[in-house]
Amino acid sequence: MRDTVGEPKSGNGLQYRNLLWLWLSAVVLAIDLWTKSLAENALQLYQRIEVLPFFNFTLAYNSGAAFSFLAEAGGWQRWFFTLVAVVASVVIVGWLLKLRGERMVAIALALILGGALGNLWDRVTLGHVVDFLDFHWAGYHFPAFNVADSAITVGAVLLIVDMFLGRNKSAS
Repeated sequence: MRDTVGEPKSGNGLQYRNLLWLWLSAVVLAIDLWTKSLAENALQLYQRIEVLPFFNFTLAYNSGAAFSFLAEAGGWQRWFFTLVAVVASVVIVGWLLKLRGERMVAIALALILGGALGNLWDRVTLGHVVDFLDFHWAGYHFPAFNVADSAITVGAVLLIVDMFLGRNKSAS
C-alpha cells in the first residue's frame, strides 16, 4: 500500500531516508570542531577580544554541563555526561528513523545530534568542552558557549515550536 507521495506505508524506505538528515548533524559537528580549534589557537584561556559592545570571543573550558553545572564535581561528571551524550545520540537516531515526513522535527533532531556529538568529542578527547562565545550586557555575562550549544538550543526551540504547531494542526 502506498501513501500520497508514492512511498510505501510500511517498510524501511522512508525510515532510512530520514537518516539523510545526518548531513546536517555532520555540518554542525564540522563547524563546531573547526571554530573551537580556531578559538584555542587564537586565544589564551579567559582572554577576551571585544567584537561588539555586547559580544566577546573568550576562551573558556567547561568540565560540567550547561552553565558549568557540576563543573567542580571531581571528574566523575566527564564520564557521566559522556554516557548521557552517547545515549541521547542513539535515542535521536532512533527517533529520526521513526519520523514520517516531519521536516521541522528532523531538522531539530539533526541540530541537536550535531551539537551533542561536538560536545561529546571535546569531553572524550579533552576532558572538557571548549566554549568561546561570550554575550554580555550591563556588566552581566551570559555563560560562554559554543556552536554545538547553539545548535542544541535552536534544535530544542524548533521542537517546542513544532509541538505548538502540531497541536494547532490536530485541533483544526
